Amino acid sequence: MSRSKCPVGLMPSVVAPAKEPNATCPKAVELVLVKEQNGVQLTNSTLVNSPQTPVETQERETWSKKIDFLLSVIGFAVDLANVWRFPYLCYKNGGGVGFTVILISLYVGFFYNVIIAWALHYFFSSFTMELPWIHCNNTWNSPNCTDAHSGNASDALGLNDSFRTTPAAEYFERGVLHLHESHGINDLGPPRWQLTSCLVLVIVLLYFSLWKGVKTSGKVVWITATMPYMVLFALLLRGITLPGAMDGIRAYLSVDFHRLCEASVWIDAATQICFSLGVGFGVLIAFSSYNKFTNNCYRDAIITTSVNSLTSFSSGFVVFSFLGYMAQKHNVPIGDVAKDGPGLIFIIYPEALATLPLSSAWAVVFFIMLLTLGIDSAMGGMESVITGLIDEFQLLHRHRELFTLFIVLATFLLSLFCVTNGGIYVFTLLDHFAAGTSILFGVLIEAIGVAWFYGVRQFSDDIKQMTGQRPSLYWRLCWKFVSPCFLLFVVVVSIVTFRPPHYGDYVFPEWANALGWTIAASSMSMVPIYAAYKFYSLPGSLREKVAYAITPEKEHQLVDRGQVRQFTLRHWLMV
Repeated sequence: MSRSKCPVGLMPSVVAPAKEPNATCPKAVELVLVKEQNGVQLTNSTLVNSPQTPVETQERETWSKKIDFLLSVIGFAVDLANVWRFPYLCYKNGGGVGFTVILISLYVGFFYNVIIAWALHYFFSSFTMELPWIHCNNTWNSPNCTDAHSGNASDALGLNDSFRTTPAAEYFERGVLHLHESHGINDLGPPRWQLTSCLVLVIVLLYFSLWKGVKTSGKVVWITATMPYMVLFALLLRGITLPGAMDGIRAYLSVDFHRLCEASVWIDAATQICFSLGVGFGVLIAFSSYNKFTNNCYRDAIITTSVNSLTSFSSGFVVFSFLGYMAQKHNVPIGDVAKDGPGLIFIIYPEALATLPLSSAWAVVFFIMLLTLGIDSAMGGMESVITGLIDEFQLLHRHRELFTLFIVLATFLLSLFCVTNGGIYVFTLLDHFAAGTSILFGVLIEAIGVAWFYGVRQFSDDIKQMTGQRPSLYWRLCWKFVSPCFLLFVVVVSIVTFRPPHYGDYVFPEWANALGWTIAASSMSMVPIYAAYKFYSLPGSLREKVAYAITPEKEHQLVDRGQVRQFTLRHWLMV
């Protein structure tokens, strides 16, 4: 994309200078990403005069095509959580923020890449005439393994004897994870070379998808964002033809309105939508920062949320058609086979696929879907870390390839803890603490920062400047009152009703729970720590420090003149 060389003026905390195609010298449109003291990133556009001395600035790359951006956002939003978490939650329940989100995304990357490595291991293992999780005659099987083809069906699921296990469960826990060689989180053992090799392939793929920024990642998502839909459709066609599928779908669609009175339902819903859409992870901000200023962000938001929600809902039909089939096959209730997390996609689903004709082919197709779902979401999470830091520290921008290599290598080294004999315990701990309460807290602070300190009216004016249309009263009321109140409720309740993590019958020791809370608190503490740092580094009296701290940097000249809109009652009451 060609750009004229009109000089662009600089402002404090300017991240993304860009010029509209129709802008003419000596004035240029300046796109800035204002980083407020509370960590919220906002955009603004101003006309600036050319400086007396031209200053060389680094131009920000943009998406090659609009569809690259949409596919990247949708690919990140539609991830493994849509397949393994949303359908189960429906059945179960009846029906300084910038640094915080960077740290959360980094923590999630430590264990999310391991899921992709598991899927890659299963993908390679599926290229056999007979899937390795069908029978109990393998070297990793224990005497407790019961083959459903030769034993009692209910025994095969471990329902009559708590020590009975299925071949699929033993393949995952003993053949892949080697969990039987660990006694707990204090006995991790060495990394397994098979999983480490798969993790290396994942990291290499991520690096070469990200090293050149959106120019490369925007092309990769053409495959990773579209492939899952073709696979889901194929699995749906196969699933609804299985015996018992309608029973599973009826269980999925059954609604228990009394469950809406339980706080856990709302916590699960809020966490799921934040985790799935990526709200609070910084990914959407990172991707959007590569758009042109006049991009229709309202339309993109509606498209992304609609596609994500519809995908989650439709994937439930795929999942529960197979669960209904498994329940009828073993003559047990749906609740006995419905699981979330790794148990669903690495035990229940492979077991179901193993009973189908051409089982190896179906397994290959299924794990291709998991790989594509995981890769584009992992790309999004890592891109938010990379973009957030290179925008904050311009030195890194000039060495993006090296910095990207450093991030992926650091992620790889820390992910090695999750591919040890007891790695599933580390995985479970990170999954429970890294992006639970902390992500809800991050979104709450973002909502308060935008709606109250920056101001709904100012935010709406910015959107009108970008799209030409002011948001309706409905959205403004949601931003101002509904979202902050709801998020505050779920944050408080999630802390009050906290339940320690567990994996099967294994209960984590107290020190592990303390470590988990330390991980959660480390990301949440970025808000007060950075706020305190900025507050004490600001000049002036106490009143002036407060004024500067709660005012966007582009309005600091108004603070110098004593015009602080945040000190007026009108600012706080305006919607």
